[in-house]
Amino acid sequence: MTEYHLEYATLGGGCFWCLEAAFDQVVGVKSVVSGYCGGHTDNPDYHAVCGGDSGHAEVVLITYDPAEIGYRDVLEIFFAIHDPTTLNRQGNDVGTQYRSVIYYHSPEQSAVAESLLAELGASGLWSAPIVTQLLPVPRFYPAEDYHQRYFAANPHQPYCQAVVSPKLAKFRKKFASRLKSAR
Repeated sequence: MTEYHLEYATLGGGCFWCLEAAFDQVVGVKSVVSGYCGGHTDNPDYHAVCGGDSGHAEVVLITYDPAEIGYRDVLEIFFAIHDPTTLNRQGNDVGTQYRSVIYYHSPEQSAVAESLLAELGASGLWSAPIVTQLLPVPRFYPAEDYHQRYFAANPHQPYCQAVVSPKLAKFRKKFASRLKSAR
C-alpha cells in the first residue's frame, strides 16, 4: 500500500481571497486556508492586519499532494496570479499586509524557491525587479471563518467582481489543464 503524504506551501501575494480562489481549483491541492503570517502580534484579526498594526501578511496555507503537483508548480502558479514586482502592493491593495512572500517549510522548498526566483528574475518577464521575500515559515494564524472560501460564497461582491474574477479568468485560461474541472 502506498503511503499518502501531503505537503504545505504558505504564500502571500496580495489579498488572500484571490490566491485562495485560484489554488482551490488546482489538481493536487487538497485544501487552502486563508490566514496571517509574519507579524509580531499573536492571534491577529482582520482589522489589525488591514490596519498594518500587526505586521502580518495576508497568506494562504496550501495543503497539496506532491504526487499530483510539485512545489515548483505551485510556485509557478503563484507567480502567474500576482505581481511580484510591487513592494507591499497588489493593484489598489496597498500596505505591508499585501506583500509578496514565500514562507518555506523546508530547506528543499527554500532551494526550489531560490532557483525559481533567480530564473524568473533573469527571464525579463517583468520590467521591474522581483521583490518577493523568501523566509522560513512563521506561525500561521487562520483568518476568521467568513474569509474562508470567500469568493465562492460572495462572487457578486463588488471587490470580487472587480478584482478576483478577472484574476481567476486569466488563471483559468493559462492553467486550464491543471484545473480540477478539467479532469
